[in-house]
Amino acid sequence: MKKFITENLKTLIYALIIALIIRSLIIQPFYIPSSSMEPSLLVGDRLFVSKYSYGYSKNSFPFSPPIFKGRIFFNNSPKRGDVIVFKTPADNRTDYIKRLVGLPGDIIQFIDGNLFINNSQIFKTSLKSNTKIFCGNSLIDVNHYEEKLPDGKKHKTVYSANNTYLNSDKFTVPQKHYFFLGDNRDCSKDSRFLTSVGYVHEDNLVGKAQFIFFSSNFREGSVFKFWKWNKIMRFNRFFKKIS
Repeated sequence: MKKFITENLKTLIYALIIALIIRSLIIQPFYIPSSSMEPSLLVGDRLFVSKYSYGYSKNSFPFSPPIFKGRIFFNNSPKRGDVIVFKTPADNRTDYIKRLVGLPGDIIQFIDGNLFINNSQIFKTSLKSNTKIFCGNSLIDVNHYEEKLPDGKKHKTVYSANNTYLNSDKFTVPQKHYFFLGDNRDCSKDSRFLTSVGYVHEDNLVGKAQFIFFSSNFREGSVFKFWKWNKIMRFNRFFKKIS
């Protein structure tokens, strides 16, 4: 009996070590709890984030242990348009997921509701108007656009139909820092809020969002209510690549 317990305990320890290595160095699952990235990411999406995309820092590991300083194997720099998980500078603990729009040295500004990068307006194409999406637990009227970043990458965004965020000061991104925005522009706490998020240091990057592996609409009920899966489960989002 003692040998049985010992062997099973060893197996459990080995499994935990392997899971920790995979989670820290290769890939990690994340859950989307807020609507700040709609329409790209919905509340209830579960996705995988690659940990190796931008190398590793202490924030690549659970509880961010101070095992080394800086970032190692930082061979591939983040690109504008990447959807990235990072630790918020305010506490270096909370995970946020946003879209990277500003690189070190960039100047970011909003003028009349339009995004400018380095004094050039970002071109956006109108897709839909006057639809509703969630902002927290409230439905808000939004206009849908496709934005084209300077390197040519395109992504979908929504802006409030009531134009709640029109103008801003100029944000100059410091060296080794990045500027992030939520795709749900009027319902996102991101780098525009300097005291709570602000500019994100490269050491705070956790990984790049790759694809959604599961998605459910909690507002329609629990996933255990299989007879309502036609409303609860978002099967069309399973294994959807994040862009």
